[in-house]
Amino acid sequence: MARTGITADRLTRTAAELADELGFERVTVSAVARRLGVRDPSLYAHIENARELKVRVALLALEEMADGVADALAGRAGKDALVAFANAYRAYAAAHPGRYTAARFELDPETAAGSAGPRHTEMTRAILRAYDLPEPDQTDAVRFLGSVFHGFVSLELAGGFRHTPRAAEASWTWTLDTVDFALKNRPVHGATVEEPPS
Repeated sequence: MARTGITADRLTRTAAELADELGFERVTVSAVARRLGVRDPSLYAHIENARELKVRVALLALEEMADGVADALAGRAGKDALVAFANAYRAYAAAHPGRYTAARFELDPETAAGSAGPRHTEMTRAILRAYDLPEPDQTDAVRFLGSVFHGFVSLELAGGFRHTPRAAEASWTWTLDTVDFALKNRPVHGATVEEPPS
């Protein structure tokens, strides 16, 4: 029987708070139980195992990020939308580093399909409409944006830019300008480079 005062939502949010404080990799059933002031077995009325606990945090993070990005994108298009989209992800990672890491936790296909993950892809495709990308270029661009933004944010979270003379903010602006330029001036998919005349 579940202990009074402990709900699935409270359990998940406590785990998410610990992820931000200690790191997602250090979120365990025991750590959450200690934070809630209960014994480990009390939590198994709400979760089956430690993996389910981490999945719950991942799902929460995906939902929170999707909501934040949706708010940031409202009424925006083109480069303005691209910048708002990227800034929303970066801001979430800075405010919730453990949850941001959790959002990359591997989910089984059924859980992933029912998560907010597909919303992230849909919003990415929405901002790419302004760049008039046909398939398969649009899919490539979705992966490109994810790789660039996640790469920058992950390095920043790890302190990779702290000891360099140029401010991370300046490099972020440069990155977004360059991504916008690349999308506007992309090569035609499948185009071949002509051989110079012999």
